[in-house]
Amino acid sequence: MLVVARSDSRKRVMLAAMSLGYAVVQLDVTIVNVAVDSIGRSFSGGIAGMQWVVTAYTTAFAALILTMGALGDRIGAKRVFAAGFAIFTAASLACALAPSIGVLIVARVVQGFGAATLVPNSLALLNHGYPDERERGWAVAIWAAGASTALTAGPLIGGALIAVSGWRSIFLVNLPLGLAAIWLTLRYTEETPSLRRPRFDLTGQITGILALGCFAGAIIEGGRLGWTNRFVLAGFLLALASAAAFIAIERRTAHPMMPLTLFHSSVFSAASAVGLMVNVAFYGLIFVFSLYFQQTNHWSPLWTGLAFVPMVGAVLAANLVVPRISPVIGPPVTVAAGSALMALACLALLGSRQDTPYAGLIAQFIALGGGLGLLVPPLTSMLLGSVEKSRSGISSGILNSMRQIGSVLGVALFGSMIAAHRLLPGMYISLVISAVLLAIGSLAIMAAARRSPNGTTDRAEQKRHPDR
Repeated sequence: MLVVARSDSRKRVMLAAMSLGYAVVQLDVTIVNVAVDSIGRSFSGGIAGMQWVVTAYTTAFAALILTMGALGDRIGAKRVFAAGFAIFTAASLACALAPSIGVLIVARVVQGFGAATLVPNSLALLNHGYPDERERGWAVAIWAAGASTALTAGPLIGGALIAVSGWRSIFLVNLPLGLAAIWLTLRYTEETPSLRRPRFDLTGQITGILALGCFAGAIIEGGRLGWTNRFVLAGFLLALASAAAFIAIERRTAHPMMPLTLFHSSVFSAASAVGLMVNVAFYGLIFVFSLYFQQTNHWSPLWTGLAFVPMVGAVLAANLVVPRISPVIGPPVTVAAGSALMALACLALLGSRQDTPYAGLIAQFIALGGGLGLLVPPLTSMLLGSVEKSRSGISSGILNSMRQIGSVLGVALFGSMIAAHRLLPGMYISLVISAVLLAIGSLAIMAAARRSPNGTTDRAEQKRHPDR
């Protein structure tokens, strides 16, 4: 009995460490958005500088998450997770001490690299530490709930810290969390078996990073320099060439980082596309409305953070409700309904003006967050159900990567609309783009479900080419 009690206690402590890993990643997604105006004022930076502060983190996160998961499989998830947390914590300190916006952006890239190690390896450690399927389901639910709570609390925590201590304090909050998680991981977590894996798809990784980075950079600078600027056009051309090279490499290499045969499934392709488009809208609009509240309405970071609480709180609330809804109406209809609800919220927000009271926005914000919370769990379930179980790890990694790419593109595109057309006109354009993308996503997931009623992919093709 004593041994069992100690084992259970050790598992709970390990779960706390893994939950911290995912929570800080999500916290830094939303906590920085309420600080962008303060950071811009501190360094006298324009919209482009603020965009880079946000997108530098998410670009590194999106580009490296698959590789960092593979590295954990190769040398042990515990080692990689602890090292990643150390990198994330050190980069957070560098962000807090940054003397210029250029140094801050570089530190955010390193922070994103650390974040990319935390998500896949925390899941790998949970999978190893909870071999019983029922216990593992409970552990993963706690892990995800911690992240949703951090996502919800991020704007409020960020606004409060900025009001008390300035924007640098939003990065310092990661230090005690990171040090505690590293100690708990090293002391209470067992190492996963080191598996012999094929060599890394290094060329695919490099071309993927280049494609994403150049595309985001061209969009950001296009709003500042103009879309016909030679450097902007060169950025788009380099992004296009890198993307073409990436696809060619992934098709030919024996062990690609992103097996393209997974996209032979209409459900997998549609779910991945919806994940990207939804994040373009949601996280791009958080960036836009953070500037709207602070620059147009002249609200403080604290009040801006409070304004986002109903939106991100609705995400968590909908996550709790959707397990009862989805089995009744079906995952495709749930995803389509969530995406359609978000689209309607975007259209309703087109009535926003400089003097619009917050009471006139809160219902739309709740609908926007509620729609996201409704669609993400069944979307993930549909995607995982469309592939062989042996490929669930790489499939979930691709979905995470696609969603982070959407966050990068949303901030880059919508920020450029503001830079090119001023805040309110740029906000309206961003809302229209979001509504169109979300409507397309709603239709796409229903069309994919009709083409593949059981949510299955071409398993024979996957078996013929298991690594492609």
